[in-house]
Order: sequence, then structure tokens, then C-alpha cells
Amino acid sequence: MSPDYQEVGIGATAELTLRVSVATLVRVLFSSPSDGELMLALERKATLRETATGRAFKVKCQPFGGAIRILDLKTLNSLLGDFRFDGERSRTEHDFRIFIRPSAWTVLRDFCLQHITLDNDHVIETDPTRELVEEFADTLAINLKPDQYVCKPVTTIVENKATPTANIHARGVPTVRIYRIFEASIIDLSLTQVMLMSGGLSHQDLYERSSADAQNGGRGRANAISALPWSRLADEYRAMSASARNMPITFESNQLTPTVAALFDQIAVPRYQLVE
Repeated sequence: MSPDYQEVGIGATAELTLRVSVATLVRVLFSSPSDGELMLALERKATLRETATGRAFKVKCQPFGGAIRILDLKTLNSLLGDFRFDGERSRTEHDFRIFIRPSAWTVLRDFCLQHITLDNDHVIETDPTRELVEEFADTLAINLKPDQYVCKPVTTIVENKATPTANIHARGVPTVRIYRIFEASIIDLSLTQVMLMSGGLSHQDLYERSSADAQNGGRGRANAISALPWSRLADEYRAMSASARNMPITFESNQLTPTVAALFDQIAVPRYQLVE
């Protein structure tokens, strides 16, 4: 534990009821080698769990990205007073997944919005590279290199109304969120071929991989990529009512999380407030 971070005060834990998640979302785009169609690459996550009634297998697709890291815990302590991480892993890695007093949300939100657009900020991580590299390693078992893609910031969105999280460490806890959205264009043709191959994995393939992971002492997980046509998916979202974009959807047999809709900055998603 960092010497600059102080544990929550005695009796304060009961007051820390609002969970805050600050993360990056990356719309990973590439052109199909066969016809040049623009494709959106999503992280396809499979999870296998043992339940009282048998095995539960779930596959969902979500944008690449993840929690940013808190680089200066002392500054956050000074701003908030008491706060705590939402689990041991977040605490160890300083992931920005924390519990705060609900009354502190406005101050924290404004603070994050001031810092999240800065280059090389000293308080919070503002570059998506680390998460993107880690997730490409998990998904494709490759080391993503800087010359394989071009990355640029797009916008920032806020989810001000607390909604229950599906995170296994805090399932059902009311959570507010800030997302910094980036665009990463893949320019390495050989990498796009690997991505398309991963996109060809079936649900059965992922089930077998997650089952093997569980048998080898893992958490019963397997990752792959779903490559979806950008313009056709955009048309799908445009055809929906605004409220329907707040919910998961199924597109070409893929279960997409609501954060996928947030990647389309010209399409309104009511649950997310556009900041810039």
C-alpha cells in the first residue's frame, strides 16, 4: 500500500456507498482486407461459472479499454477525505474503482474532468496504451506495438445517474462512471488478419477454452475478438429508440454491452452525458 494513501476512518465505511468507475473506452477500427469495409473490433469475453444448478456460460462483447489508474493517491485523499477501493485487486493496482460518499461525487467528477484530458497528468492515468496492450495480449496473445496502430482522443462522457454494476467484486452496487473515449486505427495488415481469425471463433470454441482455463486453476475465462461492420452497426443503433440504446443489444449473434453504443459519438445514448 502506498504510504501516501490512508485507510478510511473508523466508522466511515458505512458512509461510502457510491461506487465510482473512471475508465477508457477504445473504438478499435480496421479495414477488412477483402473489401475495405470499415470494421469495429470488440473484446469478446467468455465466462464459465459453477452454480448450484450447473454450469453458467456467458459471452458478451464490449469495447477495449478499462479502469484508469490513480497515480497520486495523496491528492485524491486530500480531495475526498475517506474513500476505499472496491476490491483487493483495485487496491493493489490503484484502479480508479472506488467507494465514496455520495455527496462527494460532484467534486470528484469535476476534478476528474479537469485532469482526464491532460497529457501525462500526474494524478490520474490519461493514456489508453497500457490497457490496450494488456487486452491485446489477453485476447490475441500478441504484443501490440506502437507502429501497428494510430491512436487519438475522441471525447469524454459521464454517467451521472447511478446504476447497478455487474462487476463481480461489487455486483449490484450503485455506480457512476466517467469514460474517456479514444479511437485506435489498426494499420498493420498482418494484425488485421489475426483479428479476423479470432473473430471466427464460435461460442463452442470459447466454451472449451474457458472450461480448460477453469480446469487449469483459472477463473473460467476466455477472450477473443468480434469484428463487426461499423456502418451497419451504426445503422442498427440509429434505427432504435434512444431509450433502447441504454440496454444491451444483440447484433449478428453478438451480445453487446451498452458501452458499445457510446463509441458512436454522433448517436445519442441517454444514460451518457457528452462532455466535449
